Amino acid sequence: MGVPWHRSPRTGHEAAEAPAGHGLDEAARILRSAPTRLGAHIGGLYLLSEDRQVLELAVTLGAGRQFTRPWQRIGVAAPVPVAEAVRGGRVVWVGGTEDMARRYPRVAVAMPYAFRLAAAPLVTRRTGYGAVFVLWPAAHPPEMSRGERDRFEEFAARLAEVLADAARAGRPVRAGPRPEVAESGAAVPPTAMAARLPEGVCDIDLDGRLAAVTPAAAELLGVPVELLLGARLWAVLPWLRDPVYEYHYRSAVMSGQSATFVALRPPDRWLSFELFPDPSGLTARIVPADIARRDRPTGTPAQRAVHTRPGALYHLLHLASALTEAVTVQDVVSMVSEQIVPAFGGQAVAVLIPEGGRLRIAGHRGYPPGLVDQFDSTPLTEPTPGVRASTNPVPVFFETRAELERLYPDRHETQDGMAAWAYLPLVTSRRLIGTCVLAFAEPHHFDLEERAVLTSLGGLIAQALDRARLYDTKLVLAQGLQESLLPRALPAVQSLEVSARYLPCTEGMDVGGDFYDLIRVGPDTVAAVIGDVQGHNVNAAALMGQVRTAVRAFATADADPSTVLSRTNRLMADLDTALLATCAYLRVDLARREAWLADAGHPVPLRYGPDGRAGALEPRTGMVLNVDPAADYPQIRVDLPIGTTLVLYTDGLIDTPGTDLDQALADLIATLARHGGEPLDRLADALVDRAGHGEQRTDDVALLLIRSVPW
Repeated sequence: MGVPWHRSPRTGHEAAEAPAGHGLDEAARILRSAPTRLGAHIGGLYLLSEDRQVLELAVTLGAGRQFTRPWQRIGVAAPVPVAEAVRGGRVVWVGGTEDMARRYPRVAVAMPYAFRLAAAPLVTRRTGYGAVFVLWPAAHPPEMSRGERDRFEEFAARLAEVLADAARAGRPVRAGPRPEVAESGAAVPPTAMAARLPEGVCDIDLDGRLAAVTPAAAELLGVPVELLLGARLWAVLPWLRDPVYEYHYRSAVMSGQSATFVALRPPDRWLSFELFPDPSGLTARIVPADIARRDRPTGTPAQRAVHTRPGALYHLLHLASALTEAVTVQDVVSMVSEQIVPAFGGQAVAVLIPEGGRLRIAGHRGYPPGLVDQFDSTPLTEPTPGVRASTNPVPVFFETRAELERLYPDRHETQDGMAAWAYLPLVTSRRLIGTCVLAFAEPHHFDLEERAVLTSLGGLIAQALDRARLYDTKLVLAQGLQESLLPRALPAVQSLEVSARYLPCTEGMDVGGDFYDLIRVGPDTVAAVIGDVQGHNVNAAALMGQVRTAVRAFATADADPSTVLSRTNRLMADLDTALLATCAYLRVDLARREAWLADAGHPVPLRYGPDGRAGALEPRTGMVLNVDPAADYPQIRVDLPIGTTLVLYTDGLIDTPGTDLDQALADLIATLARHGGEPLDRLADALVDRAGHGEQRTDDVALLLIRSVPW
């Protein structure tokens, strides 16, 4: 009691400018009630951007800009709890640091603190507006009780209704350039704090600035009160700039638990700092370390563990983790667009690569359609910022349009509708391979730390881009080889309808050994063949080409299916290869509407009859090719009345990891029964799309459909 206080004119944390409007004010009021209604100490309200691709932080509670800046804009596809809540339309609960590290490792890297988190989507009548999140102190149980979940869902529903009401009134709520701060009413009066902590005491606001300082605290710190007020401790005191001290401050704010550390004030005075968080900031108790040791139980040391400063490293670690998942050039552009551009408040990104004396646009996101494409193929002799950045390994930052136009007047490249730019050189293995342009819709100040982080990000992007370009080049070559080995078009055959599909494996980029063909044998005879050579590499593709050519040659010699497969089997033995192959060969007599089928270890073909019944044929399956040179391949007769459809396919259509083959075959037959009467192209799509085969495939898929129709 009676300790005089000196308070900063800033009076605690300041609310940033926010867009006016009853909707946002009401939402901030509801969020402000989180400590009393939910027991949470930190929270935030995210709103979907107009294009619904980004979550923008509109209101915060209990955390300053230094905590929220990396999370101010989050791509809806980002692997973070609030984005997952929006994508899944459900409450997401994270029960602690281990749970966070397991499910959201990138968030755990940036926020290695002890707290519990819940996020919920803001949805009314299937219209989504954004998400809300709240944090509980680490002392909260690791599980969310049913009552807490109900209260949190009611809390989110009330926020959603406020946003919906504003939208219906024609005043949709949008996030401002900086989040509004919802000040909690739970701040502890300075006199009360002084009564509890009569020694050196400081009041630290949510931005980490000293809002109040007692004379005893100023004396211990060795700095006049007027220099301390409004400043951050580690900014005004060089001996507190070790990242470990800022870590303890962040940990206390995020976890809601007190923290203690000891620091050496030069030349030889040790001070003990105890941080006590509340929803409005922190109270810091500062005493000489010898007094703190007398107060502490015997054998309890002051915490002096050193941690890497997460704020400065967050973006580097975040992108490094994200880029490990990037495979193609477009993947790299997407990762930068979704994970990095929002964090810095950017609007768009473009990757430029010098190639053949011209500047090429390797990829871009966030610009209006067609705008960036007009800059493609700019000669490298043109004096434009993109050309300079792509030929000079020095980062360039333009904080306003005026800065850019002073150096590049009357250049059409500057007319992209943006107001600030960061040109980051992409250098890998001492080679400049291009530049990454981050564009901002509003003027943007790049401080020293941000420039350093962005420059380092350029190096990570360069490495990923270099790998992706190599992958894209090899993929184009592999796909070209694959396409050259497959028929460009199937011949038109009277009284038969034919449809085919080939889908390469989506994992990896090597060519496969799947093939199919339709061969004219005579005026009233055609042959249908499908096969699969073991492996996914150039050797498999080369052997596939040889096998397909051999089958075509033996077929045109008017051999029956048994003979064709026997001769192909002996040929593979003569080629002295260790690779195996499966094959199904069907010879169709168009006049008699019948076919003869021989099978060399291949998945059984399916039949859909005119009566609407679907089932598997039962050929006498022969040995896989290249196992026994003397193997026989018996054949069976198959009737083909008008309306009959035969389905020939490779095992990639049914053989996926974790599935039962018999059940997969049964599912395929069921799909054929449902769609067998549809046009062949629609039937082919239905069979391929079964169980997601149109999107993710661990093996190549070849499919050949033939249907008997009237002459």
